[in-house]
Amino acid sequence: MATLHLTCGIQGAGKTTLARRLERRYGALRLTADEWLHDLDYPATGAALDAYRDAVERVQWRTARRVLELGCDVVLDWGLWTRAERDRYRREARAVGAQVVLCVLDPPEDELRRRLARRNADPPAGTFAISDAELARARRFFQRPTPDELARYDPREPSG
Repeated sequence: MATLHLTCGIQGAGKTTLARRLERRYGALRLTADEWLHDLDYPATGAALDAYRDAVERVQWRTARRVLELGCDVVLDWGLWTRAERDRYRREARAVGAQVVLCVLDPPEDELRRRLARRNADPPAGTFAISDAELARARRFFQRPTPDELARYDPREPSG
């Protein structure tokens, strides 16, 4: 049975690092919107970049659904800040017969700032610099999964 791994957390939480580990461990297709945005040379930043991100994520999700239908694992490395987003992808993945694992990354504020300062000083390929204002915005909008929500997902280490 295919598994959809959803990474959940704000910028600097470690989502892409985890997504790469999951990709290798399960032979999964990893979909990271920022990497595609870089490959497509989008010149925008901030809110303007988010408009492009929505389009990239739509294409990535169509691809992910098809890959899940074919029985292969997928890692969505998007952040998924709201419960509504997470619920949507869980429901749609289950509709094609996939298990869904939610991987929540929520390090303390000082750790996030340390990671982002290091990353902003020398951005790795496929990433964007994150300002203090963008981090504050993310903190305001991020909806941490509740125990009730977490109970709706499959175990971290899927069986089979």
